[in-house]
Formats: sequence, structure tokens, C-alpha cells
Amino acid sequence: MTRPIVQMRHLPHGEGLPVPQPQTEGAAGMDLTAALPADGPLTLAPGERTAIPTGLEMAIPQGYEGQVRPRSGLALKQGLTVLNAPGTIDSDYRGEVKVILVNLGQEPVIIRRGDRIAQLVVAPTTIPHVEIVEELNETKRGIGGFGSTGV
Repeated sequence: MTRPIVQMRHLPHGEGLPVPQPQTEGAAGMDLTAALPADGPLTLAPGERTAIPTGLEMAIPQGYEGQVRPRSGLALKQGLTVLNAPGTIDSDYRGEVKVILVNLGQEPVIIRRGDRIAQLVVAPTTIPHVEIVEELNETKRGIGGFGSTGV
């Protein structure tokens, strides 16, 4: 399988931070790190949210998207998660990637420069052709929505 090429560029405040890359052979994602000042950690209080800079700009190839997802260990141990999970980085976006984190835990969480705060998954996208019709085909489920299939 051919792997897509994602070009990345460190911004000045991201210099010296690791380049995102898979940590194991079977990893689906690559860690994104916090590009905060070395002398300025950020404390996220319970219920608080903020956009954390990564110090990276990137060019996701056309036909792909970058998905910014929570790190499971941070979510389980500290209640820290990506608020708009998964966040989407479109192939035509060229600004700095920032991660919207929220502290859903009971204690404040300190985020320091270089902390791994989220993971980036690059996945193919499909842009459909939208067709407006008068009626949709019938299905067994029909209009059954939230909870309609039971617990």
C-alpha cells in the first residue's frame, strides 16, 4: 500500500519539538505535541477548554484529511480530551494546527511544552455528489433514531 506524503513545517515556536510519526509498527496515529513556551506551562481547570498550538503547519494531500483525536491515556487518567473529536484538518488548510482540549476530569491538568496532547490520523476522504430527490428508499429501520434499536 502506498503511504500518502504529508509535508510539515515547524513554526518558530515549534522548533525543537519532535516531528509527528508512528511510535510502533501498527500505530494508526502520530502524536501531536504542545508548542507552549518552555517557561510557561498551561493549567487547564476542570471544565475549562483551550486551543493548544502544535507549532506545525502541514499540507495534507488532496483526497485525505487529518483527524485530530484524543489520546486514550490522557482521557482515562486525567479526563483530558479533544473537544471536537475528531477535529478535521482539510487538505487545503495551511495554517497552524491547534488542538482544542477540554478537561473533563476532577483535577486541574498541567500541560507543558513537548507534552503529547493528541494524535493525528491521516485518512482518505470521499466527497459525494449530492442529489436532491422527492422521496428516499424505504428501509426496515425507517425514521427510528436515538435509541430506536434498544440498549
